[in-house]
Amino acid sequence: MSLTLTAQDKATLRTAAYGAVTLLAAADVAGSPHKAATAGSLSLYSATGPVGHVLAEKTRDVNLEGKSVAAIADHVLPALASAMNLLKQQDPAEAGNFRTIVLVAVEAAAQAGKGEPSPTLADMIRKITEALDAA
Repeated sequence: MSLTLTAQDKATLRTAAYGAVTLLAAADVAGSPHKAATAGSLSLYSATGPVGHVLAEKTRDVNLEGKSVAAIADHVLPALASAMNLLKQQDPAEAGNFRTIVLVAVEAAAQAGKGEPSPTLADMIRKITEALDAA
């Protein structure tokens, strides 16, 4: 199948993916949020397939505004579910690719610190995974 994505669809995919990394970095305030953000973003930039092309585009349409983790989550978690719904309707295999891309980026961000992810990070990873699986 082929993906036909509008500009809004692409913005949703980017907000979802980069937002997941942003949530992890924000939740890692006691650790190394900058390392988490860098590792996760590099992982997303390394993605392949049609979704990889969308994530690699240089745009300013990613909406990650918020003064708190909760405010950012209010944008990102629904965007993750919306992105999965959109991709499942057009190309289920690409939906699986998107899910894997996001979870690999989240794992890369979580492992950027030393040792095991903190309980806060583990909870945020759970919330991101649940949002991906809600579709």
